[in-house]
Amino acid sequence: MTSQNKPAFRRPRKKQPATTNATSGPDDKPGLEARAAAAKLLGAVVDRRVSLDGMLDAEHGNPAYKALNDADRALVRAILNSALRHLPRIGAMLSSLLDSPLPEGARALDHVLTVAAAQILYLDVPDHSAVDLAVEQANRDPRNRRFAGLVNAVLRRMAREKDALLAQTAAIPAMPSWFFDRLSAVYGREAAARISEAQTSPAAIDLTVKGDAAYWAEKLGGIVLPTGSVRLAAFDGSVADLPGFSEGQWWVQDAAASLPARLFGPLAGKRVVDLCAAPGGKTAQLILAGAEVTALDLSANRLKRLDGNLARLGFSARTVEADMASFQPEELFDAALLDAPCSSTGTTRRHPDVLWTKGHQDIAKLATVQERLLRHALTLVKPGGLVVFSNCSLDPLEGEAMVARILAELPDVRRVPVAATDWPGLEDAISAEGAFRTTPAMLPAHEGFAGGLDGFYAVVLQRSQ
Repeated sequence: MTSQNKPAFRRPRKKQPATTNATSGPDDKPGLEARAAAAKLLGAVVDRRVSLDGMLDAEHGNPAYKALNDADRALVRAILNSALRHLPRIGAMLSSLLDSPLPEGARALDHVLTVAAAQILYLDVPDHSAVDLAVEQANRDPRNRRFAGLVNAVLRRMAREKDALLAQTAAIPAMPSWFFDRLSAVYGREAAARISEAQTSPAAIDLTVKGDAAYWAEKLGGIVLPTGSVRLAAFDGSVADLPGFSEGQWWVQDAAASLPARLFGPLAGKRVVDLCAAPGGKTAQLILAGAEVTALDLSANRLKRLDGNLARLGFSARTVEADMASFQPEELFDAALLDAPCSSTGTTRRHPDVLWTKGHQDIAKLATVQERLLRHALTLVKPGGLVVFSNCSLDPLEGEAMVARILAELPDVRRVPVAATDWPGLEDAISAEGAFRTTPAMLPAHEGFAGGLDGFYAVVLQRSQ
């Protein structure tokens, strides 16, 4: 990938203060603290399995990140996203450039090299800047000072040979081997490779609209997807500045995430409970369909956010702060939506840290939680009532296998198959059993528009009469 076709890194338009960082000293090189923060956060993700979202929180995040100005925070996010999306390939390139492996205990040095490599290979950052700042990081760290010459030599060679290195590593799966092996076992190696490659690109911005999707696609310069969502072309700005946002005419929601709420059929006048409701995208869909919605969530803060999102859209729902696993309504519902907590392995285009902070045991543990929640959800609807179960995992342990076990053990529950003919353009996403199974490799790109969508599983279940 040459510098001409690397994705450009765009800094925020807002004018920034002269200092790079709230704690910068007079001898600090511009951009050094941002690179140091990126290396520190990368180490937290891959060495200690710390979630990136929490560390990048503007209010409660990592102190090194919070100390940066807006421009450098944006740079840190870009570096980390690029590094995590391509980590196995970066690792292979660095290994090929080293005469011998780095010594044990040199993890901090490895993160410095990876942060610099992400800039050289995948971001529109001047190569000399990435190299010089990495050398400066090494020199300022007593653990790494003796390796400053090595850092300089390796990264300068990487900058010279980057096109060849990118070509040599293009076939390496861009995800941890433990997860690629799981995908290969389920989907086949070729499909797993397509999913792996799809997650190297950032997710597009998709909108669910209140009114005519074609109208809003034309007004916003987007396209209408087979899901009925509007996909925006890449742009440099804030969605809050786009037409229709302040008027509450649409909300941001990945195309795959919009599918579960569309599977109920007609909902006008029906009582529906959204069991893990915040931040409220699916709740809004249910309200738009005419349902009388009760929105449940365990977190008061998340419900507050949901209320704010619904208010912008001109919607309202009955909100209940409760643990859905023990929730008992006074009257059973006509339908229930359970978008369950999961491993989130289908969302790596927007959360590339997920595969580096999760493992086999996490998937198995979450599958057990989901089964318990789904069994309870089925008790909350009337006889004949529908339960749509969904999650954003790619692993069938959290989807097909768990649902099959419930169907085998509960004779009063049946699957309502989704018909592929009802979803033109998404036929490949409908399984033989009649459930939705999307992957990031689905939905081809169009000129000027990214392809793909989140990996999702969604199934419709019904209690017997």
